[in-house]
Amino acid sequence: MTINKYLNIRQLRFRFLQSYHTVMVLLAVLVGLLGGLCAVGFRNFIHFVQVQAWQMPALSLDGLRAQPPWMLILVPAVGGLLVGLITHFFAREAKGHGVPEVMEAIILRGGRIRARVVLAKMVASGICIGTGGSVGREGPIVQIGSALGSAIGQLMNLGERRLRTLVGCGAAAGIAATFNAPIAGVLFAAEVILADFAPSQLTPIVISSVAATVVSHHFFGDIPAFVIPTYSLASSWELVVYGILGLVSGLMALLFVKVLYFSEDLFDGPLKRIPGVVQTVLGGVMIGLLALRFPEIMGVGYEAIEMAFHEDLLLQTFLLLAVIKMLAVAITIGSGGSGGIFAPSLMIGAMTGGALGTVVHNIWPVGTATPGAYALVGAGAVVAATTHAPLTAFMIIFELTNDYKIILPLMISCVIATMLAARLNNASIYTMKLLRRGLDIFKGRSLNVLEHLQVNTVMSQPECKVNAKATLVEILSLFMGNRHQSIFVVDHRDQLLGIVNFDDLRPFLGFSGDVDKAVIAFDIMHTEGFPMVHPDDSLDHVIRQLDRYQYEVPVVDNGRLVGMILAKDVIQQYNSEMFKREMATSMATSLENTSHFSPMPGVTGLSLAEVPVPAMFIGCSCAELDLRNRYGVTLLLVKQQDPEGSQISGKVPDAKYVFSSEDIMLVMGSSSSLSRLKDMM
Repeated sequence: MTINKYLNIRQLRFRFLQSYHTVMVLLAVLVGLLGGLCAVGFRNFIHFVQVQAWQMPALSLDGLRAQPPWMLILVPAVGGLLVGLITHFFAREAKGHGVPEVMEAIILRGGRIRARVVLAKMVASGICIGTGGSVGREGPIVQIGSALGSAIGQLMNLGERRLRTLVGCGAAAGIAATFNAPIAGVLFAAEVILADFAPSQLTPIVISSVAATVVSHHFFGDIPAFVIPTYSLASSWELVVYGILGLVSGLMALLFVKVLYFSEDLFDGPLKRIPGVVQTVLGGVMIGLLALRFPEIMGVGYEAIEMAFHEDLLLQTFLLLAVIKMLAVAITIGSGGSGGIFAPSLMIGAMTGGALGTVVHNIWPVGTATPGAYALVGAGAVVAATTHAPLTAFMIIFELTNDYKIILPLMISCVIATMLAARLNNASIYTMKLLRRGLDIFKGRSLNVLEHLQVNTVMSQPECKVNAKATLVEILSLFMGNRHQSIFVVDHRDQLLGIVNFDDLRPFLGFSGDVDKAVIAFDIMHTEGFPMVHPDDSLDHVIRQLDRYQYEVPVVDNGRLVGMILAKDVIQQYNSEMFKREMATSMATSLENTSHFSPMPGVTGLSLAEVPVPAMFIGCSCAELDLRNRYGVTLLLVKQQDPEGSQISGKVPDAKYVFSSEDIMLVMGSSSSLSRLKDMM
């Protein structure tokens, strides 16, 4: 009786969750509303910290210049102390700029983020920004929103696919509420966080972004993040100048990434002996010292960005602030501060564009726009190049301006900047951090299935090898006794000396006498003109070498012959990997779609079906469920898909087997029984 009541409750719960789209729409609205409220709360908390620390409502430049020098040093130092304590004792994920941590959670943990990150990141980043740390608020709110979406998904016991989508919903909500840019929020989540533009992913993300924007409008009004003058394209030839701006912005973005991670290496290397909390204090002191001369670097830097847009800065100031801001962000993040790099990228780009625009406009005033236009486009271009997300970058700028005339310069500069940055460095400012942790974000997403498979997975033992003094008869007997077309010539330590192919013997086959004894392997072997591969080489690299080479390829490690490989071995591995991916995709699809009934041949009235385990079954054993008597079906097999989606395993369950959310049941029964089971999905 207790089991029946328990199963009925779980069945009611799952009927609420039976439709993928219905559930995701409702949860997307919830994540969007809460994400918008978190963005509002985060901004209010920053305001609170600023009032308490500086006795002024915002980090205005006039207010900072009026502060005594000791305050400019003390306040960031105290802020660094508090941030260091929070990240050390409460949640280490709150350290840094946040987005890589979200991406890592999606890749390694299926979107699972600890709920405590919401509070830890909000407090740590709020203190860091409020006390003058040179970071932005966009990265933290992305991590806060993502952690919120993950917490809700885990609370609802959703599968990894839905959980990842909710993480994307939280990220989109954060960007949308921060910039009042709902489209940019959607693109950021799809382009950067999930790298997936599938409609099933986009629909909930769009809904969350809209919901968060509505919340932002309610509290802050329909006001863009920046008040920007109207700009236009002065001449079609000006697009060439914007192309040059794209190149310069790409180089500045690369420099920014290099400086940022050099700073992290410095604090994690030579300065590693200094305790983490002391490092954050030291970072705060250094920011204060820089702010004595350049107070513009403190906080998110929006006031300095608007000054660039309104052309209130000189060429020298543009150049200095671009470099000093870069250094300040690197110090804040490297020392263990908490905050984002999005707003700093905007500021660096605005200063870069403003400097170039000032020079160009002075040279060609009639055919070019004013420096403010170049500052605006430069802001988007540097963001695009640092994040490798050009769509997000120019959509943010477009939504900030609401002016279509700026879209052409934006598109050209953003795309060129991204292409240059990606050409010189495959990793973005986000994925670079993951790569340095040994995590390749594209490894599981690569369309080239051979790129991340190594030679040692398919190579075989070198069956045919001889020493350099082997006679023609010995070599010929080896060819006649096996199917291979190559023989490897090695020394006594198995060091590869060369290769003999069967075609190399043909000139000697018609001769008689002592030719067979006079000719040895050393005389006819090839020492060059054939490919050699290492056991750790990728199969993608190998297949390119095997394109025009029909013989066995030696696998060599430090000169020693350790194996061989054939083109057909690589092709067979390719087919195997493609089959596994297709199977994994089919299994993933079956989780969201109606199960298909396959009639059993030779048996009337019975069918087979693969059915994802209903939520009401999760946590119950086979004995408790008694599927045959309760539902009229027989459980034949339980399949599970691994977290990466590349392997599928099956097992015959016993009475004690307890179902989990990743299970797929292979069941047998009548069509009506299978339909009743299907209705529980």
